[in-house]
Amino acid sequence: GSTPVAVPVVGVHYGGAFSGGDLVERYHYFNRVGLTAVYKFKSNWSLGIESVFWFSDSVKLTGLFDHLVDNAGTITNDLGMPAAVFVYPRGVHANVYVGKLFPLNQSNRNSGILVQLSGGYILHRLRIETNDNVVPQIELDYKKGYDRLTTGFNTQQFVGYSFLNNKGAVSFYGGLYFQQGFTHNRRTINFDQPDIPVSTALRLDLQTGFRVGWYIPFYSAEPREYYYN
Repeated sequence: GSTPVAVPVVGVHYGGAFSGGDLVERYHYFNRVGLTAVYKFKSNWSLGIESVFWFSDSVKLTGLFDHLVDNAGTITNDLGMPAAVFVYPRGVHANVYVGKLFPLNQSNRNSGILVQLSGGYILHRLRIETNDNVVPQIELDYKKGYDRLTTGFNTQQFVGYSFLNNKGAVSFYGGLYFQQGFTHNRRTINFDQPDIPVSTALRLDLQTGFRVGWYIPFYSAEPREYYYN
């Protein structure tokens, strides 16, 4: 069988997440794409970093721009013409993580059940688009009155299967993760609710989902026999 090797690895992944906790009041489902860089030790422990971008077109918040709607039921641009306004959830987190691989058989002891624990920075907000229109009330800095900017610290747990190929380039992993965001609202006023103070309380923003990824291991140029008993 193969022996566990020490190897640097980079990877890309896609995932999906369902919102929970305080996040569920704002958003439904997120797509998540990310990059990872990790060093796997011979002990099958690993240490890495990841940067993940989340995006969606599904918003639960309603009435954000009701106060801008005229008697005809439209929002007008700077020329007095009807304008379309779109809002998209966006988010990002950047984490450091530690992992442990538990091989399932002796033929490839660089593959098996992977468990990771991570923590780092988290940010989410609404992206507001008026496309080719100019709507003065929601341009430039005015967007800050609607974007619900929220930042803080997050922890994340992952469990899945990781396959590092002994002989080729096809290496992958997949599994489930659970993320907890300990965040605060970073705006002092929401223009759609000017009479309601923005909460300063700690938020618990939860996400639960899956991820699948592709690895590129950078094996050293030593003879292949090195990896086998």
